[in-house]
Amino acid sequence: MKILLIAFIMSLCISSCMGTRTNTNVFTHKVGNIEVHLLSEGKQDGNPGILIGATPEMLQKTIPNGTFTLETNVFLVRSSGKNILIDTGHGRNLFDNLRFLGIRAKKIDAVLLTHMHGDHIGGLLRNGKASFPNAILYVSQLEYDYWTSDEEMNKAVTQDRFQTARNVIDVYKDRLHLFNPDQIDSKDNNMLFPGIHGIAIYGHTPGHTAFMIDDDKQQLLFWGDLTHVMPVQMPYPKVSLIFDVDPEQAIATRMKILEYVSRNNIPVAGAHVPFPGMGHLEDFEDGYVFTPLK
Repeated sequence: MKILLIAFIMSLCISSCMGTRTNTNVFTHKVGNIEVHLLSEGKQDGNPGILIGATPEMLQKTIPNGTFTLETNVFLVRSSGKNILIDTGHGRNLFDNLRFLGIRAKKIDAVLLTHMHGDHIGGLLRNGKASFPNAILYVSQLEYDYWTSDEEMNKAVTQDRFQTARNVIDVYKDRLHLFNPDQIDSKDNNMLFPGIHGIAIYGHTPGHTAFMIDDDKQQLLFWGDLTHVMPVQMPYPKVSLIFDVDPEQAIATRMKILEYVSRNNIPVAGAHVPFPGMGHLEDFEDGYVFTPLK
């Protein structure tokens, strides 16, 4: 009898522990009936030297300790029976995070790329092969054209990024879907999947793309690398980045998108937005204040 009682207590403990298990790399949010999971790829101390146009006064006011937290996020969207990744990060924590959610790599139906920098496509290949053997890879036409252009590659200071992007394109060439994203204020809403369409946010790269999730009168905009250094670029959105292919266009795009989502009260998510990677914007003076979701 005593042994049975001990076994019963242990089973309750195990059940309780399983029911409350957590993963600090995952955050879940719902947009209507669409389930969105942030999958953190980790964080590191950032160097403000990557900023363009940030004065010492701005930096003293926003990051007085001289650094900031640079996080990298991937997002999993579960809608209409589909498992859809937005970017793949470095590929560091991605597969562990997917396992935590009970999803195997072969169950990913599509990968939507905001752009083809290494910290967004790093999880697409493992040992030179497709990490997601059954996924269709969605890339904007302009983004594809840029990374496959020999002229652009020859102009680059370093060509490694181009070669990495081309390796991904080559491996996924039979499952590559090229598309033209909408403008943020477009009425076209050309859907890639039910409730998901691409938004042009060019500048960081020539084909940089955001993805709008829209379901049951709720929305969420994934803006990729529209911002990198939230403590600085929220109050000072005209501060750009050395990684922007076209810094002036990136600024103009950022100003337009920030104004639109703030005015329309649309929550946002970003590849370098601090955990939980999603939140709301409000106007403040000449910039914005970001409030994370809870």
